[in-house]
Amino acid sequence: MIKINNLHKRFGKISVLDGIDIDINAGDRIALIGQNGAGKTTLIRVILGQYLCEGEVTVLGKSPRRDRVEILNKIGFVPQLPPPIQMTVEELISFSANVSANTKRDDIYQKASDLGLDAVENNKKQFQKLSGGMKQKLLIALALAKNPEILIMDEPAANLDPQGRQAFFLQLIHSLEGTTMLLSSHRIDEVINLINRIVEMD
Repeated sequence: MIKINNLHKRFGKISVLDGIDIDINAGDRIALIGQNGAGKTTLIRVILGQYLCEGEVTVLGKSPRRDRVEILNKIGFVPQLPPPIQMTVEELISFSANVSANTKRDDIYQKASDLGLDAVENNKKQFQKLSGGMKQKLLIALALAKNPEILIMDEPAANLDPQGRQAFFLQLIHSLEGTTMLLSSHRIDEVINLINRIVEMD
């Protein structure tokens, strides 16, 4: 599903990724762990095609840079920090359903509800005006409702309260059949029942 060979990424004189080799196979559920600054988010952004880099990176046999639109159609992504989206909740849900053939509006609303967010009640609110936890729940719902081949999440539970975290991991358990997952986390105890591999970055 994802093949990374001798990957290097520098920002100026700072080497963030230095000779990374990882093969991620279909059905793998991987916890990506490491201290702040270890390069977890940078690695995720390389896989998503956001960064140029040295070395070989393929996702579903294609280049995440050259074939980015095709690849992103098959990836569900939850960022660590919510992006500054200038839409209402309703507009964002409609937009997400329209750009992804696999996503249905009703599924997004249902996933959000399962996570403890009444998206219908918040339809007219600006995404930017939602609380951090509400934003995160909606972004998780968008990713899960896509039924992606690959699910990539960068510290997805960081902004959730304990009840929200519990609902999130329960949702993941029910959503992972046949899905390849890469999950960045500081808390291995929370994800240990979801994963079959740990990749530690130092």
